[in-house]
Amino acid sequence: MWLPRTAVAVDHFHLVSLANQAVTETRQNLSQQVKGRRGRGIDKAWAHRMLLLRAGDTLSDTAAHRLAEVFAADDATGKLQAVWKVKEQLRALLRTNSLADAASAKEELKTLVEAAGRPETNKLYRTVCRWWNEIEVLIVTGATTGKVEANNTGIKHINAPPAATATQGTTNRLSS
Repeated sequence: MWLPRTAVAVDHFHLVSLANQAVTETRQNLSQQVKGRRGRGIDKAWAHRMLLLRAGDTLSDTAAHRLAEVFAADDATGKLQAVWKVKEQLRALLRTNSLADAASAKEELKTLVEAAGRPETNKLYRTVCRWWNEIEVLIVTGATTGKVEANNTGIKHINAPPAATATQGTTNRLSS
């Protein structure tokens, strides 16, 4: 009533976070399915798991080469790379400057999700569809809650109680 032109916008950080979560869950699930165990340091996908979460357009040549090695050596099914491409397409969608470009990027996202054929990407795409109106608001306005969230985090740290300290006279003893 008081703000008739107000609209809710989704924050891109949270959508990219969901996409990164899909990559992580896929990596973990594929390790279980293919190797029958959790990832280990000898597995390139596990050793370079943080590289999988980085923005593809910010990778150095060396990092991009390592990522290609991860896919070549530790992604026999091609599914991990397919999910990574979905994450990168979502990032591209969120960088668009017009609703027409966003709609086109959404169609490409749908194609990549179908090609990936993973429950993690299907869930991500359903979330994008469910929040599409709010994503459009983000694209049109560029509104983000990043500054507000940073301020809230700072306020939480200011008001946080001091860390617990040992009481004078208290000692930690080991059994002798």
